[in-house]
Amino acid sequence: MSGSACVVFDHSLTDYDFGPSHPLAPVRVDLTMRLAEAMGVVAPGRLQRVDAPVADDALIATVHGEGYIEAVMKASADPWRSLLEYGIGTEDTPAFEGMHTASAHVVGASVEAARRVWEGEALHAANVAGGLHHAMPDSASGFCIYNDTAIAIRWLLDQGAERIAYVDIDAHHGDGVQTVFYDDPRVMTLSLHETPRTLFPGTGFPTETGRGDGVGKAVNLALPPGTSDAGWLRAFHAVVPSLLREFEPQIILSQHGCDSHVDDPLTHLMLTIDGQRAAHVALHDLAHELCDGRWIAVGGGGYAIVDVVPRTWTHLLAIVGGTPIDPEAATAGDWQEYVRTLTGGRRAPSRMTDGRSPEFRDWSWGYDPGSWLDRSIQATREAIFPPNGLDALY
Repeated sequence: MSGSACVVFDHSLTDYDFGPSHPLAPVRVDLTMRLAEAMGVVAPGRLQRVDAPVADDALIATVHGEGYIEAVMKASADPWRSLLEYGIGTEDTPAFEGMHTASAHVVGASVEAARRVWEGEALHAANVAGGLHHAMPDSASGFCIYNDTAIAIRWLLDQGAERIAYVDIDAHHGDGVQTVFYDDPRVMTLSLHETPRTLFPGTGFPTETGRGDGVGKAVNLALPPGTSDAGWLRAFHAVVPSLLREFEPQIILSQHGCDSHVDDPLTHLMLTIDGQRAAHVALHDLAHELCDGRWIAVGGGGYAIVDVVPRTWTHLLAIVGGTPIDPEAATAGDWQEYVRTLTGGRRAPSRMTDGRSPEFRDWSWGYDPGSWLDRSIQATREAIFPPNGLDALY
């Protein structure tokens, strides 16, 4: 990698906290940053850590309605207030004190990552606290209050970006980002997720391809439950590189939700750390091939907060910083001890691998119509390749 890289983080980003029983535990971000620092990934001369600003209301309003922002502020001051018409106060997205500022901080971090890459201060930038892709313009949804990724993309467009690729590898469909840019030909949204037939939010079918001038720019690859490393990587490489090469983005913003892991308690995909690491590498390489390296990476879902999230996102940060970690490397001993202390004796993973080899059968080797996975891939290719001038069969 040539050029500097940074991670936008300060500890108060963990104030985005729905409470001790909520699956989106902020400790997962804390554990990630502690592991990345203990492994020498975030360090002087490697991946620079920079502070995260808090977004102002005007920046948030580039995507979210003023009435909704006011509702978040009211809930922030009075968490017992019921604002269900705005998606606030549900089991998934309960109100909490200070939620407006905490959410605006996540937005500020993602926009700062985008700014540093767009203005040339960094070649790559990350915000692992970001990736809140379900938030809609006028409502909260699925643990997400403000859509930091959509706001960062809007900021880039306002600075003059003409073609932005958003690639979402979370197990859940990136519905909020798709909604915001569904008719905008300047933004290609590509989401690889578990089929909406079995997982929230129930959208993300291959037939959702965009609207008006944006037809062909919304890409949805809905994967069968049980899809593992080989199948996921087969699907990714059968769809994403060809579309991005045709689109020729100036910058890639990718969302790296890691709830696709076999140990995640909320989803039904079966990837390993090794398969997820391969996905991070693939996106990094596409950024260098297509965008002169301009790449913004954000976090997202991930609910196996000790065994999965810290390791896969530390791999991500290492790739962002240009110092990839050998998957066979041991996790840092002081991090393992911190986990034991924090959890009252739980044993942390001892290595940065799940011991799997992320190999896959390339699409060029042939299509099997008897395979649910292959039928899913082909459905996406048939829906989206022709509008982009590509042949769905090859």
